[in-house]
Amino acid sequence: MDIDKLKTAVIGEIDARYREFGKLSKKLHDNPEVAFEEQQASAWLAEFLEQNDFNVDRGICELPTAFRGRYGKGKPVIAFLAEYDALPKLGHACGHNLIATSSVAAAVASRRAVDELGGSIMVFGTPGEELYGGKAIMAERGAFTDVDMAMIAHPGGGNTVVMNTLACETLEVEFIGKAAHAAAEPETGINALEAMIQSYNAINSLRQHIRDRARINGIITDGGEAPNIVPAHTAATFIVRAEDDAYLDELKKKVINCFSGAAKATGAKLKYKWGEHYAAMFNNLTMARLFKQNMQSLGRSIRLGDNTMMTFSTDVGNVSQLVPTIQPLVAVAPHDIQLHTPEFARVTASEDALRGLLDAARAMAMTVVDILAGPDTAAKVWEEFRKGK
Repeated sequence: MDIDKLKTAVIGEIDARYREFGKLSKKLHDNPEVAFEEQQASAWLAEFLEQNDFNVDRGICELPTAFRGRYGKGKPVIAFLAEYDALPKLGHACGHNLIATSSVAAAVASRRAVDELGGSIMVFGTPGEELYGGKAIMAERGAFTDVDMAMIAHPGGGNTVVMNTLACETLEVEFIGKAAHAAAEPETGINALEAMIQSYNAINSLRQHIRDRARINGIITDGGEAPNIVPAHTAATFIVRAEDDAYLDELKKKVINCFSGAAKATGAKLKYKWGEHYAAMFNNLTMARLFKQNMQSLGRSIRLGDNTMMTFSTDVGNVSQLVPTIQPLVAVAPHDIQLHTPEFARVTASEDALRGLLDAARAMAMTVVDILAGPDTAAKVWEEFRKGK
């Protein structure tokens, strides 16, 4: 078998259907849906896969907008992860329209490799990456049990295969106080807003004494009803990040102490709930090197990466703790245009961005060829994973 010819064939599959993939990306971009409400996006992607001979199961893991598509029956099973949730008010300012399109394109192109070499391809529709950790939920519910390796490509402002991301958890917090007329009888009230403000200030002080790569960010989502009523209820959402799970656990305790202290000081009742845990990314360098070589063969310069820690988090990290995984970052915008901004949302609708992520799709499909064509390659991927764990 000629591996180079097979790689040319999978590249040709994406080349021939470039406009089709472009229409899919634009449709996702123009119809943004926030986490766990991605009914249209999920349906469009599942239908696209079915039209290309994938067997698709919808609503897996008790998540209505999650799905799994499979082509082939053998081992190894190589999965592509598709994200398609948008950000509130910003739309696809994280480029999930491109991520979903590139994963689907890579999967469709990889059918050629499966037909020639055996193995299987899966595409997982993974909703709610922003804030809710859809992949973390799916991992807990056994979605990736039969998967041997996983890939996903992310648009951004740089080119690197290895992404070292932060562990992360979201905190939903409330204070319950007692309403009173703020002018006539303020002494009979318990000010829930005061408790929240004290907590916020305590966290600002805590930030001076945490590690450089750790992050604590939050917003107040309910600050009361009217200025002449002592606020009886306040709510906020915070995100706590750290470079590893051990320090994240330590930091979580300190954050809760900020809220507990304010509750004691004001008399307000504290209620809180931690969200899904986003694990730190565990990169597989064997797969990363293959992807790098394939991207370079397409004329795209991309570095392998180093130990530099990215200051964001992703639930892809949860998948990477279970099976060998890569999530390359592909440049689609200048460095001064940041993710999660209106400017980046506009970039993700551009032709240059589409070309970048379809190059990533070509490289991922070529990496599938490398793995399926060489049993020793698959063994090396898993040897590295086991040793690292």
